[in-house]
Amino acid sequence: MIRLGRVTRPYPDLRRLQHFITVSECGGFTRAAEQLHLTQQALSSSVRQLEKELGVTLFERDGRRVILTRAGEQLRDEGRPLLAAAHTITDRVQRTAHTVRESYVVGHTPALSGIEVYGLLEPAIDAFPDRSFTFRQMFPDQLRSALLDGAVHLGLRRGAGPSHELATTVIGYHPIRVALRSDHRLAQQTTIDIADLIDERIALWAPPGSSYYSDLLIGACRRAGFEPDYLVSRVQGAATVAAPLTTGAAAFVTYPCGPAMDGRVMVVDLAPRLLVPAQALWQKHTQSSIRELLLRRDS
Repeated sequence: MIRLGRVTRPYPDLRRLQHFITVSECGGFTRAAEQLHLTQQALSSSVRQLEKELGVTLFERDGRRVILTRAGEQLRDEGRPLLAAAHTITDRVQRTAHTVRESYVVGHTPALSGIEVYGLLEPAIDAFPDRSFTFRQMFPDQLRSALLDGAVHLGLRRGAGPSHELATTVIGYHPIRVALRSDHRLAQQTTIDIADLIDERIALWAPPGSSYYSDLLIGACRRAGFEPDYLVSRVQGAATVAAPLTTGAAAFVTYPCGPAMDGRVMVVDLAPRLLVPAQALWQKHTQSSIRELLLRRDS
């Protein structure tokens, strides 16, 4: 129990919380007990004690089958980041005790280039000259997992989608432009109106509905009065500006205007101006002076 002034509040034992979450993920006590190397009786007793501590019912039991209650669903969703933060805090406390200075690891999706990531992190790099920084390109599902297990301190991705497990905020914006093969009929224009792409195939990196970034781009086309003909790039993880070479399609990019890819691609300004956010993600319940500096700068 935690005593705050005159108010005493229950809080979950982390070991029992781990037991409960494992049962919820395994869908039952049998598999969870095997995974945790516990007897089913010990595991069941641990979960019941957690229910008693919190004063709620977490599972509806029907023989061997268990179904999460609404309270159970809430604890599962909130408990996962709490456990992740507990592991991360333990690791960092131990590193501090042994004077091990870890590199600040920033994971970013392929939609953000290393140059863009550096630009977003430069204030912290300048403000903390004694800290080392590591940038890692990761696909979105890998980034989420790495943030939850503490391998990555800060994540960056395109768009501003919600996350129940991670804390998020928009940390910056970049203008969207159009990348075309250099021999394309529109490549020598100084500005391309988005409506001029009505007859063009558009390269995306994920289907609409599965990516906020793709949804933003599709929505911009629809606001311009047309339903875009799109395809998902067959080369994932490469620089987005390379998409016209691998697909033959036009691509929305955040690269500077001018020639790219040894002159084989031309990047042209887009009208009307369209900005795409860069979203920062991090573990809930954790503190970071580097992160706080970046967020203060953005506010």
